[in-house]
Amino acid sequence: MIGLPSYAGVMESLMNSAEEQPPSSLLDNKNEKPKCVGGFVLVHAGAGYHSESKAKEYKHVCKRACQRAVDRLKAGALAVEAVAAALVELEDSPFTNAGMGSNLNLSGEIECDASIMDGKSLHYGAVGAISGMKNPVLVANRLLSEAQKGKLSAGRIPPCFLVGRGAHDWAVGHGMPPCPSEKMATKFSLSAYKRNKRKMELAEKMDTGHNQAKKRRQSSENENCSGCLDTVGAVVVDLEGNVAAAVSSGGLAMKHPGRVGQAAHYGCGCWAENACNMNPYSTAVSTSGCGEHLIRTMLARECSAAMQSEDAHQALLDAMQNKFISSPFLASEDRVLGGVIVLRCCRCVEPQPSQNIQGILVEFLWSHTTESMCVGYMSAQDSKAKTHISRLPPGTVPGQCLAIEGGVCRLTSAVE
Repeated sequence: MIGLPSYAGVMESLMNSAEEQPPSSLLDNKNEKPKCVGGFVLVHAGAGYHSESKAKEYKHVCKRACQRAVDRLKAGALAVEAVAAALVELEDSPFTNAGMGSNLNLSGEIECDASIMDGKSLHYGAVGAISGMKNPVLVANRLLSEAQKGKLSAGRIPPCFLVGRGAHDWAVGHGMPPCPSEKMATKFSLSAYKRNKRKMELAEKMDTGHNQAKKRRQSSENENCSGCLDTVGAVVVDLEGNVAAAVSSGGLAMKHPGRVGQAAHYGCGCWAENACNMNPYSTAVSTSGCGEHLIRTMLARECSAAMQSEDAHQALLDAMQNKFISSPFLASEDRVLGGVIVLRCCRCVEPQPSQNIQGILVEFLWSHTTESMCVGYMSAQDSKAKTHISRLPPGTVPGQCLAIEGGVCRLTSAVE
């Protein structure tokens, strides 16, 4: 397969001479705690196809999600709290395939997947095929926070990943209010389900024999994987330089009941990891696309590892090309569909060194092999979020080539 990169530094204006600042590890100045650091958030409303007619709605929900996260950061929240707040806003939108308005499965029910990871503690929480919860990411976040409290009675290990009825009952048992599935379905998701059901019934009537059934499966897979892959996600760096990532999805339309996509799988839907002695950069990743492709390549973790290279843009380009499009694990696939948003950061030296000023250099990128991907981004120093719908170059083939864009931002802070 051929990868055709398209790069645009869409946020270069956010930073004055940031590229000239030599980076240093986030472990520097261990004893100094920031008094007021501007955080940063990058969100996505899915990698798939975003029609021009709905572009305004997709951009608007991304703006709201960014603002929600920044408000939490300004209030002193950690990255994991801010990223969860952004996801709640994305899940509540009827235009995204997550939480409210999610795709219906073959049985006409909504089953959602979500996960969240805290780069500071490296804890992770996830739910798969969960029904009756308005915000699956909040259940995942509660699993994460409960696990951080330590072992349960009799020395039992607390769960980090629950599915189906067990996940729902655990959430209710921890005080989270249930939401009837019929209230989570929207006019759009219901009409899409009826339309897809008619298509399947018609195809089944026309099919005769094994070959036709095989063609039907291939057609269904292509239709699912090239259309509304609007999984949502976000990555955040907070006032202390910690990172976090989250992802949420209603899954493929007309999926088999019980199917769990990449949004819930460890290392596939999201990844976050603070800098350490081995890694000079803190990294956070959130993915979207055909879940089975993302699971088989563990793309979130692969991209995070790649971000430890000196050149972030080249590293992501290589990861998407070699670990995804040309992955041996997907050799049988004609089209490999997915997208990622990536954030990495490190301490940077100020032009005029001061004992009272620290800086965080934030590099952020997104890349996708789908027709388009909608993103939004904002720092706590910005008055409003910016949004962008990235599209493949004209004439290129989705699933066989990729687009990559991004920018750089420098955050400054006073320290005690």
